[in-house]
Amino acid sequence: MLRRGLLAWVSRVGGVLVLLCCSLSLLYLMSCSPPHSDNHPLSHALPRAGLVHPSLGGTGAGDVGPGKARAAQNGGPPGVQSYQALLQEREEQHRLHISSLKKQIAQLKEALQERSQQLKGVQESIKTGLPEGSDTGAASQGGGFGEAHGPKSQQADLREYLRSQLSRAEVSAGTRLSSEYAVVPFESFTLQRVYQLEMGLTRHPEEKPVRKDRRDELGEVLETALHSLNTLSSQQDGKNSAEKALTSKVYSPSDFIEGISRTEKDKGTMYELIFRGESSSEFRRLVLFRPFGPLMKVRNERLDAASIPINIVVPLSRRIDKFKQFMHNFREVCMRQDGRVHLTVVYFGKEQMSEVRSTLENTSREVRFKNYTLLQLDEEFSRGRGLDVGARAWKGGNVLLFFCDVDIYFTADFLNTCRLNTQPGRKVFYPVLFSQYNPTLIYGSPEHVPPVEQQLVIKKDTGFWRDFGFGMTCQYRSDFINIGGFDIDIKGWGGEDVHLYRKYLHSNLLVIRTPARGLFHLWHEKHCADELPPDQYRMCMQSKAMNEASHGQLGMLFFRHEIEAHLRKQKQQQGANLKKT
Repeated sequence: MLRRGLLAWVSRVGGVLVLLCCSLSLLYLMSCSPPHSDNHPLSHALPRAGLVHPSLGGTGAGDVGPGKARAAQNGGPPGVQSYQALLQEREEQHRLHISSLKKQIAQLKEALQERSQQLKGVQESIKTGLPEGSDTGAASQGGGFGEAHGPKSQQADLREYLRSQLSRAEVSAGTRLSSEYAVVPFESFTLQRVYQLEMGLTRHPEEKPVRKDRRDELGEVLETALHSLNTLSSQQDGKNSAEKALTSKVYSPSDFIEGISRTEKDKGTMYELIFRGESSSEFRRLVLFRPFGPLMKVRNERLDAASIPINIVVPLSRRIDKFKQFMHNFREVCMRQDGRVHLTVVYFGKEQMSEVRSTLENTSREVRFKNYTLLQLDEEFSRGRGLDVGARAWKGGNVLLFFCDVDIYFTADFLNTCRLNTQPGRKVFYPVLFSQYNPTLIYGSPEHVPPVEQQLVIKKDTGFWRDFGFGMTCQYRSDFINIGGFDIDIKGWGGEDVHLYRKYLHSNLLVIRTPARGLFHLWHEKHCADELPPDQYRMCMQSKAMNEASHGQLGMLFFRHEIEAHLRKQKQQQGANLKKT
């Protein structure tokens, strides 16, 4: 028994000694025998020092790092310490690369600021390249462009670029266009809204609220205009008292009335802003231009609307009820509010002529207004013929003409807009009016239709911008005569307005085409005569369809039978449910 127990104890001790010897041998191999293969796992994570890419700050394939040099001196491959040295070396290379990038960014910022100053300096020195009457704004700070900024070649290139962009754009003069489809319309805007023609089914005739990028853009333009108006610089010290009076008022955003803007994608954006002046009839107009760079001030003008009368020419044939409604608006707006208007009515035929005359005489007695002319033509109605006769009948020299129809409603603000957007020999105004839908369809029934003044709301469900109509226009009589007037061979409805519009597009006059928020076409039932030629009849029917209701409202009318059937089923189902309960 004793021998057997001793043998078991000796075998256990021997096994423990063998296990201990194996462990010590393994530890010795791990610590004293580093791997000799090039496929060590770290070799996939760390590139060799000699293969550093130049963009990371390395010095090329021939470089030997300090870790590898020490490994070569020891006569063996790199160990753990050599890899740590490689990591430190790579980290230092990255630090150097980041430092180099920061220096480059700082240099680019300095170059950008310098180029911006160059642009501002060129804008101030470009005055000789602007149209007559233009103004480039306050002088740049820090002297002229050539004194402090860049080489002269850069100055010449920038000046030439800005001058070419401004001269090519339709800022002060018009460009001859092939047709009405080549016209780039203006957008009109106020402090709260932007009115534009490119809308589509989901867009509204007014943009409110204005999207952020557009709001920031117009805010910058308004701020620049106000700064220009309120600047009293030393440049005016040597000017006369009349010029000093231009800036005697302190302007604020509340003085801004409205503006128009247009972007020509290959030239830049033009802005024209109108501010109230020191009196009710005085206005200030600023024209700014952005040639895909900083804003440039092109003109700063003071306008006196008190000296600009308007001759409103209205062709008429029967429609005495519409004429009475027109005279009600004319009395309130033109006689009582504006007072600088002459009315010319050209009446065709003899039927209801006495009623038209009595309406004019009664209105004249009520408000003591005598600035009207009634002309009678005993011939077939022709809108172009009537407007042409009314324009040529004026004998008081050059006058601003407003060609109007009897179913048009306008405000006193629109009359000033008419004055400010026309200039003899330079500009004609073709406003886009807001056309009213059928009030019976809008408000449900004739009993719920409000007065006309309450219907004049610019909304998607109440009307649309009549961008296919060119009948309402403001132009000076001299421009109308020089362009050749209307084509009096066109009879009946439509065609004469487009013909005149194309004449202006083919001239060098600047055509202002923009939505007018104070000009409305009142709805009336349209009759298209069978005597019209096919093309005029088609235009008349298209206009008739457009005037009835919006796309959604017309869809509800078209599918009214399906809608009524659906309502009947719903009522039947509700009745059946009540019986069950």
